[in-house]
Amino acid sequence: MAATARRTFVLVDGENIDATLGNTVLGRRPEPGERPRWERVIDFARTLWGQEPTGLFFLNASNGHLPGPFVTALQGAGFRPVPLAGSANEKVVDIGIQRTLDALIGRDADVLLCSHDRDFIEQVERLLDAHHRVGIIGFPELVSGAYAALDVPLYDLETEVHAFNSPLPRVRIIPLADFDPEAFLR
Repeated sequence: MAATARRTFVLVDGENIDATLGNTVLGRRPEPGERPRWERVIDFARTLWGQEPTGLFFLNASNGHLPGPFVTALQGAGFRPVPLAGSANEKVVDIGIQRTLDALIGRDADVLLCSHDRDFIEQVERLLDAHHRVGIIGFPELVSGAYAALDVPLYDLETEVHAFNSPLPRVRIIPLADFDPEAFLR
């Protein structure tokens, strides 16, 4: 693909996705097999808009350490880790993503943001105003409702992106057309 071709940037708020999965969905720290398969997120991004994706996975490295095996796994999945460090009162991951979203406004690119936070509303709004496509990947029932007001499409990390190897114990609204009673009879 030519260097000037339009790309999809996949920005992952690693802290938010991990905390939402652990605290809200599972109610405990996820086991390794319960974590998202990040290569599937890259594959989803590639097919969604027919563009080559660039994956950026934002990590809080303020403690001075990198989770080596996880960083290696992210690289193998097609992501570039972005380990950021700052003071205890700085939300380094959010600030890094906000700055990246702002930098993308002047580029020939679209964005898939993996987060549930509303901390990126202003940047998403500016991207939309500049005619970029923007989508949110996460658990729609937990994504900030502020994105709905912007009419940003939400892509379910489990059911649309297929990032998990086994079903999660989520409680969510099921469209009647998709309802399978067998799933409740197991």
